[in-house]
Amino acid sequence: MSDAVATAPRRNSSGFTVARIVFDWGPPALTFVIVAVLWQLVAINNPYVLPTLDAIGNSLASDPGMYWANLLVTCQEVVIGAGAGIICGFLLAVAMSELPIVEKAVMPLIVVIMVTPVVAIAPALVVAFGFGMLPKYIVTGLVVFFPMLVNSLAGLRDVDQKALDVFKTLHASRWEIFRDLRLPGCMPFVFAGLRIAMPLAVVGAAVAEFVAAGQQAGLGSLVTIAAAQANLPVTWASIALLCLLGVLLVSLLALLRKRLLWWSDEDVIGR
Repeated sequence: MSDAVATAPRRNSSGFTVARIVFDWGPPALTFVIVAVLWQLVAINNPYVLPTLDAIGNSLASDPGMYWANLLVTCQEVVIGAGAGIICGFLLAVAMSELPIVEKAVMPLIVVIMVTPVVAIAPALVVAFGFGMLPKYIVTGLVVFFPMLVNSLAGLRDVDQKALDVFKTLHASRWEIFRDLRLPGCMPFVFAGLRIAMPLAVVGAAVAEFVAAGQQAGLGSLVTIAAAQANLPVTWASIALLCLLGVLLVSLLALLRKRLLWWSDEDVIGR
């Protein structure tokens, strides 16, 4: 009897775990299966519109070195360009939150830059900085800069007034208020900005490779070259790798947020 009672909770727990996995992963898995089946049907009946999934897989398997080399170039643009844009956006948000005159002086210029299509800026950057990687870094950084700035600024200003009054009562310095109150409190907003910026970083790197002349490397350049040659398997294999890169970045960000912001019960979206 005692053995039966002891094993009952384990069975219930296991059943609950399996049911939870099916509930969490079943609907998206079913959606991907349906999309894959529809894709295959359209590709078989319209071979000049879409390649079949096995053709895309064969393209990836036939020349993995080519895809890997171009993927590394795109990753380099994302890491350097987006990293610089994220850091600059956060630091400028700190300056704006501490010195309102900075926001009044700089924000109109930032808005003008952000509403200017990046496709129009890229050729001018090539003229200014040459045909190397720098214009691509700048384009990628510009794409992620604004969402990072806006979300960080909202987080730095979203301070608990009661806690701020306590700090002021204790005669805390501006640095102590920033370090112990504003910075920890803005982290959910920062991660909300990063959640927007990470996919945009991949988009920005691909767009930079599309429009910034010079070194023909990266998945975006591979898409352009393959599309010009009507090579649909290479085109869509490159697009698939860009999608996987974006999903990987978002997944890593979610894991990092879960470890660092365990005290935050829900996501905070900058407003």
